Amino acid sequence: MDEQEYAATRVMSTPPMTSLAPRGSILSDTMQGNAQQQAYDRGITIFSPDGRLYQVEYAREAVKRGTASVGVRTKKGVVLAADKRSRSPLMEPDSVEKLHKADDHIGIASAGHVADARQLIDFARQQAQVNRLRFGEPVGVETLTKNVTDNIQQYTQVGGARPFGVSLIIAGIKNGTPRLFETDPSGTPYEWKALSIGANRSETREYLEDEFEDELSLKGGMSLALEALAQEEDTKLSPEGVAVSTVTADDDNEYRERTNEELEELLAEFDLLETEDAEDASDE
Repeated sequence: MDEQEYAATRVMSTPPMTSLAPRGSILSDTMQGNAQQQAYDRGITIFSPDGRLYQVEYAREAVKRGTASVGVRTKKGVVLAADKRSRSPLMEPDSVEKLHKADDHIGIASAGHVADARQLIDFARQQAQVNRLRFGEPVGVETLTKNVTDNIQQYTQVGGARPFGVSLIIAGIKNGTPRLFETDPSGTPYEWKALSIGANRSETREYLEDEFEDELSLKGGMSLALEALAQEEDTKLSPEGVAVSTVTADDDNEYRERTNEELEELLAEFDLLETEDAEDASDE
């Protein structure tokens, strides 16, 4: 048998290749459906048939995995509080940054991916300075929030990028009026009287809804914010494990973060201070 006859024999004896999943079969339809699902999953610019952007929803899940931050609006100003407990006793507590100064009259708290938060906070600071240079006046809290959310929204519409896996609480004073906003990974701003972002948001928000009063003083707002954090953890708090800042609605409209000594006094006053006995019991 020569080479040509041998090749012809191999071709005739080789069974034709058939698909493991013939077109129209249940397996074929399932595989095709899975491929489409993955396309909706992975593509930030592709809507699913029910109108969802899965990557934005996944970004919200990333926010839920972050430690909690709380914002409270009062008559005399706004309060920001955050859980900043470190994961290890070897970590420097000051390196855990949850509260940030965006301008003299605006503070920001974050929950979610820290690196994403840092990018957005730098953007907010730039926008605040641009407004001062261009118009010669401090930027409005709502204006700054919408600038930030416009930037966030672009990352839900452009291929080759992903949404920011972080939510921000932007708090400040405009014309003597306290304002409190939240940014969502979808790029939507919301204004609140009191809110929580991050871990156990639903439970913390329920507590805020039950305890919030329109006539709260600034100290009352700090008490409510810290109580909400303690409620979320169902334990007492330590000065090193929380951060609190305020923006007061007075002549200065000053953003100020409380020191550990001030926090210890506040926690003791509000009966939220973790004692050494409690620490020892939790270690055991």
